[in-house]
Amino acid sequence: MCSSEESPLLEGDRVHIPDDLDTVYSRFSKAQKNMVVFAVSFAGLLPMFVTGTFVPSIPQIAHDLDSTGTAVSLAVSLSVFANAIGGLVWSAYSSFYGRRPMYLWGMPILCMGSFGVAASTSLRWLLFWRFVQAFGCAGGVSVGAAAIGDIYKVEQRGTAMGIFFGACLLGVALSPITGGTAAHYWSWRSLQWSLGLWGFIEIETSHSRSGGISEPTAPFNFVWINPFSSIWLLRSPNIMAVTLANASAMVTEYVLLIPIAYTIVTVFLLFDMFRTQVASPIAGRLSDTMIEKWKARRKGIWVPEDRLRAVLVGGLLVPLSVCLSGLITTYIDGPWGLILNLLCFFMNGIGVSCKLVAFRAIILAPVTAAVLPSIETLGLVATNNIATMIAILGYGLIVLTIRYGDRMRAWVDVGYTVMDT
Repeated sequence: MCSSEESPLLEGDRVHIPDDLDTVYSRFSKAQKNMVVFAVSFAGLLPMFVTGTFVPSIPQIAHDLDSTGTAVSLAVSLSVFANAIGGLVWSAYSSFYGRRPMYLWGMPILCMGSFGVAASTSLRWLLFWRFVQAFGCAGGVSVGAAAIGDIYKVEQRGTAMGIFFGACLLGVALSPITGGTAAHYWSWRSLQWSLGLWGFIEIETSHSRSGGISEPTAPFNFVWINPFSSIWLLRSPNIMAVTLANASAMVTEYVLLIPIAYTIVTVFLLFDMFRTQVASPIAGRLSDTMIEKWKARRKGIWVPEDRLRAVLVGGLLVPLSVCLSGLITTYIDGPWGLILNLLCFFMNGIGVSCKLVAFRAIILAPVTAAVLPSIETLGLVATNNIATMIAILGYGLIVLTIRYGDRMRAWVDVGYTVMDT
Protein backbone atom coordinates (compact mmCIF):
# COMPACT_ATOMS: atom_id res chain seq x y z
CA MET A 1 0.00 0.00 0.00
CA CYS A 2 1.36 3.41 -0.97
CA SER A 3 1.84 6.01 1.71
CA SER A 4 2.13 9.74 1.62
CA GLU A 5 3.37 12.40 4.01
CA GLU A 6 -0.18 12.62 5.32
CA SER A 7 -0.07 8.97 6.36
CA PRO A 8 1.27 8.01 9.81
CA LEU A 9 4.91 7.02 9.70
CA LEU A 10 4.23 3.72 11.41
CA GLU A 11 0.92 1.95 11.88
CA GLY A 12 1.84 0.77 15.37
CA ASP A 13 2.74 4.30 16.43
CA ARG A 14 -0.52 5.91 15.45
CA VAL A 15 -1.98 7.43 18.55
CA HIS A 16 -5.21 9.31 19.01
CA ILE A 17 -5.08 11.10 22.33
CA PRO A 18 -8.48 10.62 23.99
CA ASP A 19 -10.42 13.44 25.56
CA ASP A 20 -10.10 12.03 29.08
CA LEU A 21 -6.32 12.24 28.81
CA ASP A 22 -6.53 15.82 27.59
CA THR A 23 -8.56 16.73 30.68
CA VAL A 24 -5.44 16.13 32.78
CA TYR A 25 -4.00 19.31 31.31
CA SER A 26 -7.01 21.39 32.38
CA ARG A 27 -6.00 20.98 36.02
CA PHE A 28 -4.45 24.47 35.97
CA SER A 29 -5.99 27.67 34.65
CA LYS A 30 -4.20 29.74 32.02
CA ALA A 31 -3.05 32.22 34.67
CA GLN A 32 -1.69 29.42 36.85
CA LYS A 33 0.15 27.91 33.88
CA ASN A 34 1.71 31.29 33.12
CA MET A 35 2.89 31.52 36.73
CA VAL A 36 4.38 28.03 36.52
CA VAL A 37 6.24 28.91 33.30
CA PHE A 38 7.52 32.12 34.91
CA ALA A 39 8.72 30.34 38.05
CA VAL A 40 10.42 27.41 36.33
CA SER A 41 11.99 29.79 33.80
CA PHE A 42 13.43 31.75 36.70
CA ALA A 43 14.93 28.53 38.06
CA GLY A 44 16.07 27.39 34.61
CA LEU A 45 18.10 30.56 34.21
CA LEU A 46 20.18 29.67 37.27
CA PRO A 47 22.57 26.94 35.97
CA MET A 48 23.83 29.03 33.05
CA PHE A 49 23.87 32.21 35.14
CA VAL A 50 25.84 30.62 37.98
CA THR A 51 28.40 29.24 35.52
CA GLY A 52 28.66 32.39 33.41
CA THR A 53 29.09 34.86 36.26
CA PHE A 54 32.09 32.93 37.57
CA VAL A 55 34.21 33.25 34.41
CA PRO A 56 34.85 37.05 34.49
CA SER A 57 35.88 36.72 38.16
CA ILE A 58 38.68 34.20 37.52
CA PRO A 59 41.58 36.74 37.56
CA GLN A 60 40.33 38.31 40.80
CA ILE A 61 39.79 34.90 42.40
CA ALA A 62 43.26 33.74 41.37
CA HIS A 63 44.77 36.84 42.95
CA ASP A 64 42.81 36.48 46.20
CA LEU A 65 43.61 32.78 46.58
CA ASP A 66 47.25 33.21 45.52
CA SER A 67 46.72 30.82 42.62
CA THR A 68 46.72 30.98 38.82
CA GLY A 69 43.95 31.60 36.34
CA THR A 70 44.54 28.19 34.78
CA ALA A 71 44.05 26.45 38.12
CA VAL A 72 40.98 28.48 39.05
CA SER A 73 39.43 27.81 35.63
CA LEU A 74 39.19 24.16 36.65
CA ALA A 75 36.17 25.26 38.66
CA VAL A 76 34.37 26.02 35.38
CA SER A 77 34.94 22.52 34.02
CA LEU A 78 33.96 21.07 37.39
CA SER A 79 30.71 23.03 37.42
CA VAL A 80 29.85 21.79 33.91
CA PHE A 81 30.40 18.23 35.12
CA ALA A 82 28.29 18.89 38.22
CA ASN A 83 25.50 20.34 36.07
CA ALA A 84 25.49 17.21 33.91
CA ILE A 85 25.37 14.84 36.89
CA GLY A 86 22.93 16.98 38.85
CA GLY A 87 20.56 17.35 35.93
CA LEU A 88 20.32 13.58 35.60
CA VAL A 89 19.81 13.09 39.34
CA TRP A 90 17.16 15.77 39.85
CA SER A 91 15.18 14.83 36.75
CA ALA A 92 15.22 11.12 37.62
CA TYR A 93 13.91 11.66 41.14
CA SER A 94 11.39 14.29 40.05
CA SER A 95 9.61 11.57 38.06
CA PHE A 96 8.91 9.73 41.32
CA TYR A 97 8.67 12.36 44.06
CA GLY A 98 7.33 15.21 41.94
CA ARG A 99 8.83 18.45 40.70
CA ARG A 100 8.37 20.61 43.80
CA PRO A 101 10.55 18.51 46.15
CA MET A 102 13.43 18.73 43.70
CA TYR A 103 13.34 22.52 43.87
CA LEU A 104 12.98 22.40 47.65
CA TRP A 105 15.99 20.09 47.97
CA GLY A 106 18.11 21.68 45.26
CA MET A 107 17.82 25.33 46.25
CA PRO A 108 19.26 24.87 49.77
CA ILE A 109 22.20 22.99 48.23
CA LEU A 110 22.73 25.89 45.82
CA CYS A 111 22.65 28.38 48.69
CA MET A 112 25.03 26.29 50.79
CA GLY A 113 27.43 25.91 47.86
CA SER A 114 27.32 29.63 47.07
CA PHE A 115 28.07 30.55 50.67
CA GLY A 116 30.91 28.01 50.65
CA VAL A 117 32.39 29.48 47.46
CA ALA A 118 32.19 32.99 48.92
CA ALA A 119 33.98 31.89 52.10
CA SER A 120 36.64 29.75 50.37
CA THR A 121 40.21 30.43 51.46
CA SER A 122 41.95 27.89 49.23
CA LEU A 123 41.63 26.47 45.74
CA ARG A 124 40.73 23.04 47.13
CA TRP A 125 37.72 24.38 49.03
CA LEU A 126 36.73 26.57 46.09
CA LEU A 127 36.57 23.55 43.77
CA PHE A 128 34.60 21.52 46.32
CA TRP A 129 31.99 24.19 47.01
CA ARG A 130 31.78 25.05 43.32
CA PHE A 131 30.75 21.45 42.62
CA VAL A 132 28.11 21.63 45.39
CA GLN A 133 26.80 24.94 44.08
CA ALA A 134 26.44 23.73 40.48
CA PHE A 135 24.91 20.43 41.56
CA GLY A 136 22.21 22.24 43.56
CA CYS A 137 20.95 24.35 40.67
CA ALA A 138 21.46 21.72 37.95
CA GLY A 139 17.83 20.62 37.98
CA GLY A 140 16.60 24.02 36.81
CA VAL A 141 16.52 23.08 33.12
CA SER A 142 15.62 19.39 33.21
CA VAL A 143 12.99 19.61 35.97
CA GLY A 144 11.60 22.85 34.56
CA ALA A 145 11.10 21.30 31.12
CA ALA A 146 9.38 18.32 32.76
CA ALA A 147 7.09 20.63 34.74
CA ILE A 148 6.01 22.38 31.54
CA GLY A 149 5.34 19.00 29.95
CA ASP A 150 3.11 18.17 32.91
CA ILE A 151 0.71 21.07 32.37
CA TYR A 152 0.58 21.62 28.60
CA LYS A 153 -0.90 19.44 25.88
CA VAL A 154 1.43 18.28 23.15
CA GLU A 155 0.17 20.85 20.64
CA GLN A 156 0.69 23.70 23.16
CA ARG A 157 3.95 22.56 24.66
CA GLY A 158 6.32 23.99 22.07
CA THR A 159 5.33 27.60 22.70
CA ALA A 160 5.77 27.22 26.46
CA MET A 161 9.09 25.43 25.95
CA GLY A 162 10.22 28.26 23.67
CA ILE A 163 9.53 30.83 26.37
CA PHE A 164 11.23 28.63 28.96
CA PHE A 165 14.40 28.08 26.93
CA GLY A 166 14.44 31.75 25.96
CA ALA A 167 14.63 32.60 29.66
CA CYS A 168 17.30 29.96 30.21
CA LEU A 169 19.42 31.41 27.39
CA LEU A 170 18.95 34.84 28.92
CA GLY A 171 21.24 33.58 31.68
CA VAL A 172 24.00 33.12 29.11
CA ALA A 173 23.64 36.72 27.93
CA LEU A 174 23.28 38.31 31.38
CA SER A 175 25.98 36.37 33.23
CA PRO A 176 29.09 37.92 31.59
CA ILE A 177 27.77 41.44 32.17
CA THR A 178 26.80 40.69 35.77
CA GLY A 179 29.96 38.76 36.60
CA GLY A 180 32.26 41.31 34.98
CA THR A 181 30.54 44.27 36.62
CA ALA A 182 30.59 42.60 40.04
CA ALA A 183 34.27 41.67 39.71
CA HIS A 184 35.23 45.21 38.66
CA TYR A 185 33.08 47.40 40.91
CA TRP A 186 32.20 45.06 43.76
CA SER A 187 33.76 41.72 44.71
CA TRP A 188 33.53 38.17 43.48
CA ARG A 189 32.81 37.07 47.04
CA SER A 190 29.90 39.51 47.33
CA LEU A 191 28.48 38.13 44.08
CA GLN A 192 28.59 34.59 45.47
CA TRP A 193 26.91 35.72 48.70
CA SER A 194 24.17 37.25 46.54
CA LEU A 195 23.69 33.99 44.65
CA GLY A 196 23.35 32.25 47.97
CA LEU A 197 20.41 34.48 48.84
CA TRP A 198 18.48 33.38 45.75
CA GLY A 199 14.99 32.37 46.89
CA PHE A 200 13.38 28.98 47.14
CA ILE A 201 10.78 27.91 44.56
CA GLU A 202 7.68 26.00 45.57
CA ILE A 203 5.83 24.43 42.64
CA GLU A 204 4.12 21.08 42.24
CA THR A 205 2.88 20.19 38.78
CA SER A 206 3.26 16.43 38.50
CA HIS A 207 0.26 14.29 37.56
CA SER A 208 -0.78 11.42 39.78
CA ARG A 209 -0.23 8.18 37.87
CA SER A 210 -0.41 4.57 38.82
CA GLY A 211 2.97 3.32 39.95
CA GLY A 212 4.36 6.81 39.58
CA ILE A 213 4.59 9.73 41.93
CA SER A 214 4.34 9.34 45.67
CA GLU A 215 1.30 10.92 47.26
CA PRO A 216 2.12 14.17 49.12
CA THR A 217 0.47 12.88 52.30
CA ALA A 218 2.43 9.61 52.34
CA PRO A 219 5.42 9.33 54.73
CA PHE A 220 8.75 9.89 53.04
CA ASN A 221 10.33 6.71 51.81
CA PHE A 222 13.61 6.91 49.93
CA VAL A 223 13.65 4.92 46.71
CA TRP A 224 16.86 4.31 44.78
CA ILE A 225 16.53 5.45 41.17
CA ASN A 226 19.39 5.08 38.73
CA PRO A 227 19.93 8.65 37.45
CA PHE A 228 22.02 7.43 34.52
CA SER A 229 19.40 5.10 33.08
CA SER A 230 18.13 7.85 30.76
CA ILE A 231 21.48 7.89 28.96
CA TRP A 232 20.51 4.57 27.39
CA LEU A 233 17.80 6.41 25.48
CA LEU A 234 20.61 7.38 23.12
CA ARG A 235 20.43 3.81 21.82
CA SER A 236 17.43 5.01 19.85
CA PRO A 237 18.55 6.19 16.39
CA ASN A 238 15.87 8.89 16.48
CA ILE A 239 17.06 10.36 19.77
CA MET A 240 20.73 10.09 18.82
CA ALA A 241 20.11 11.74 15.44
CA VAL A 242 18.19 14.66 16.97
CA THR A 243 20.84 15.06 19.70
CA LEU A 244 23.66 15.19 17.16
CA ALA A 245 21.68 17.62 15.00
CA ASN A 246 21.10 19.80 18.06
CA ALA A 247 24.83 19.73 18.84
CA SER A 248 25.69 20.67 15.25
CA ALA A 249 23.45 23.72 15.51
CA MET A 250 25.08 24.76 18.78
CA VAL A 251 28.51 24.47 17.14
CA THR A 252 27.52 27.33 14.83
CA GLU A 253 26.32 29.31 17.86
CA TYR A 254 29.76 29.15 19.46
CA VAL A 255 31.58 29.77 16.18
CA LEU A 256 29.62 33.01 15.88
CA LEU A 257 29.74 33.87 19.58
CA ILE A 258 33.38 33.44 20.54
CA PRO A 259 35.18 35.68 18.00
CA ILE A 260 32.53 38.43 18.01
CA ALA A 261 32.53 38.54 21.80
CA TYR A 262 36.14 39.72 21.50
CA THR A 263 35.29 42.63 19.22
CA ILE A 264 31.82 44.13 19.82
CA VAL A 265 31.07 42.81 23.29
CA THR A 266 28.48 45.34 24.46
CA VAL A 267 26.51 45.44 21.21
CA PHE A 268 26.61 41.68 20.89
CA LEU A 269 25.48 40.96 24.45
CA LEU A 270 22.57 43.41 24.25
CA PHE A 271 21.46 41.98 20.92
CA ASP A 272 21.93 38.43 22.19
CA MET A 273 19.51 39.15 25.03
CA PHE A 274 16.98 40.42 22.49
CA ARG A 275 17.28 37.52 20.08
CA THR A 276 17.00 34.82 22.75
CA GLN A 277 13.74 36.35 23.95
CA VAL A 278 12.33 36.53 20.42
CA ALA A 279 13.78 33.51 18.60
CA SER A 280 12.92 30.82 21.17
CA PRO A 281 9.17 31.61 21.41
CA ILE A 282 8.97 31.85 17.61
CA ALA A 283 10.59 28.44 17.22
CA GLY A 284 8.35 26.96 19.91
CA ARG A 285 5.21 28.30 18.25
CA LEU A 286 6.35 26.92 14.88
CA SER A 287 6.70 23.44 16.37
CA ASP A 288 3.20 23.65 17.88
CA THR A 289 1.81 24.76 14.53
CA MET A 290 3.33 21.70 12.86
CA ILE A 291 1.82 19.39 15.48
CA GLU A 292 -1.64 20.92 15.00
CA LYS A 293 -1.37 20.89 11.21
CA TRP A 294 -0.32 17.27 10.81
CA LYS A 295 -2.59 16.03 13.59
CA ALA A 296 -5.53 17.61 11.77
CA ARG A 297 -4.46 16.02 8.48
CA ARG A 298 -4.46 12.58 10.11
CA LYS A 299 -7.77 13.23 11.88
CA GLY A 300 -6.42 13.35 15.43
CA ILE A 301 -3.41 11.07 14.93
CA TRP A 302 0.13 12.36 15.44
CA VAL A 303 3.65 10.96 15.45
CA PRO A 304 6.71 12.19 17.37
CA GLU A 305 8.55 13.43 14.28
CA ASP A 306 5.81 15.96 13.47
CA ARG A 307 7.39 18.56 15.74
CA LEU A 308 10.67 18.30 13.84
CA ARG A 309 9.01 19.58 10.69
CA ALA A 310 9.52 23.14 11.97
CA VAL A 311 13.25 22.54 11.53
CA LEU A 312 12.77 22.00 7.78
CA VAL A 313 12.30 25.76 7.50
CA GLY A 314 14.16 27.19 10.49
CA GLY A 315 17.02 24.70 10.31
CA LEU A 316 18.20 26.07 6.97
CA LEU A 317 18.90 29.40 8.67
CA VAL A 318 21.68 27.81 10.74
CA PRO A 319 24.22 26.95 8.00
CA LEU A 320 23.17 29.99 5.95
CA SER A 321 23.73 32.43 8.82
CA VAL A 322 27.15 31.14 9.85
CA CYS A 323 28.38 31.05 6.25
CA LEU A 324 27.20 34.60 5.54
CA SER A 325 28.61 35.89 8.82
CA GLY A 326 32.11 34.70 7.92
CA LEU A 327 31.95 36.42 4.53
CA ILE A 328 30.41 39.62 5.93
CA THR A 329 32.96 39.91 8.75
CA THR A 330 35.86 39.40 6.32
CA TYR A 331 34.75 41.58 3.41
CA ILE A 332 32.29 44.20 4.75
CA ASP A 333 33.51 46.82 7.21
CA GLY A 334 31.76 49.57 9.11
CA PRO A 335 28.13 49.91 10.20
CA TRP A 336 26.77 47.79 7.35
CA GLY A 337 28.98 44.90 8.35
CA LEU A 338 27.79 45.18 11.95
CA ILE A 339 24.11 45.38 10.94
CA LEU A 340 24.35 42.40 8.59
CA ASN A 341 26.22 40.39 11.24
CA LEU A 342 23.51 41.07 13.79
CA LEU A 343 20.95 39.92 11.24
CA CYS A 344 22.93 36.68 10.84
CA PHE A 345 22.87 36.27 14.62
CA PHE A 346 19.12 36.64 14.66
CA MET A 347 18.71 34.11 11.84
CA ASN A 348 20.99 31.70 13.68
CA GLY A 349 19.03 32.18 16.91
CA ILE A 350 15.76 31.14 15.26
CA GLY A 351 17.38 28.14 13.59
CA VAL A 352 19.15 26.95 16.73
CA SER A 353 16.02 27.41 18.83
CA CYS A 354 14.15 25.13 16.46
CA LYS A 355 16.60 22.37 17.45
CA LEU A 356 17.23 23.24 21.10
CA VAL A 357 16.27 20.89 23.89
CA ALA A 358 24.71 16.09 29.02
CA PHE A 359 25.49 14.52 25.76
CA ARG A 360 25.51 17.74 23.76
CA ALA A 361 27.84 19.37 26.26
CA ILE A 362 30.38 16.58 25.75
CA ILE A 363 30.46 17.37 22.04
CA LEU A 364 30.60 21.14 22.52
CA ALA A 365 33.40 21.15 25.09
CA PRO A 366 36.27 20.52 22.63
CA VAL A 367 34.58 22.62 19.94
CA THR A 368 34.57 25.80 22.02
CA ALA A 369 38.27 25.33 22.76
CA ALA A 370 39.09 24.85 19.07
CA VAL A 371 37.26 27.88 17.62
CA LEU A 372 39.92 30.57 18.17
CA PRO A 373 42.90 28.35 17.21
CA SER A 374 41.02 27.42 14.04
CA ILE A 375 40.40 31.07 13.19
CA GLU A 376 44.08 31.88 13.78
CA THR A 377 45.25 28.93 11.65
CA LEU A 378 42.65 28.63 8.89
CA GLY A 379 40.99 32.04 8.94
CA LEU A 380 37.47 33.17 9.79
CA VAL A 381 35.85 32.24 6.49
CA ALA A 382 37.30 28.71 6.51
CA THR A 383 36.27 28.15 10.14
CA ASN A 384 32.75 29.33 9.45
CA ASN A 385 32.56 27.13 6.37
CA ILE A 386 33.52 24.11 8.47
CA ALA A 387 30.74 25.00 10.90
CA THR A 388 28.40 25.40 7.93
CA MET A 389 29.15 21.86 6.72
CA ILE A 390 28.59 20.49 10.25
CA ALA A 391 25.24 22.30 10.41
CA ILE A 392 24.24 20.92 6.99
CA LEU A 393 25.02 17.39 8.20
CA GLY A 394 22.87 18.04 11.28
CA TYR A 395 20.06 19.30 9.07
CA GLY A 396 20.35 16.12 7.03
CA LEU A 397 19.94 14.03 10.18
CA ILE A 398 16.68 15.86 10.94
CA VAL A 399 15.38 15.27 7.42
CA LEU A 400 16.23 11.56 7.65
CA THR A 401 14.53 11.31 11.04
CA ILE A 402 11.34 12.88 9.70
CA ARG A 403 11.33 10.70 6.60
CA TYR A 404 12.36 7.38 8.14
CA GLY A 405 11.41 7.91 11.79
CA ASP A 406 9.12 4.87 11.85
CA ARG A 407 11.85 2.49 10.68
CA MET A 408 14.43 4.03 12.99
CA ARG A 409 12.13 3.60 16.00
CA ALA A 410 11.63 -0.03 15.02
CA TRP A 411 15.37 -0.72 15.30
CA VAL A 412 15.52 -0.10 19.06
CA ASP A 413 12.60 -0.12 21.50
CA VAL A 414 13.49 2.35 24.27
CA GLY A 415 10.29 1.60 26.15
CA TYR A 416 8.43 4.87 25.56
CA THR A 417 5.28 5.62 23.62
CA VAL A 418 3.74 8.89 22.54
CA MET A 419 0.91 8.29 25.02
CA ASP A 420 3.28 9.39 27.79
CA THR A 421 3.79 12.77 26.14
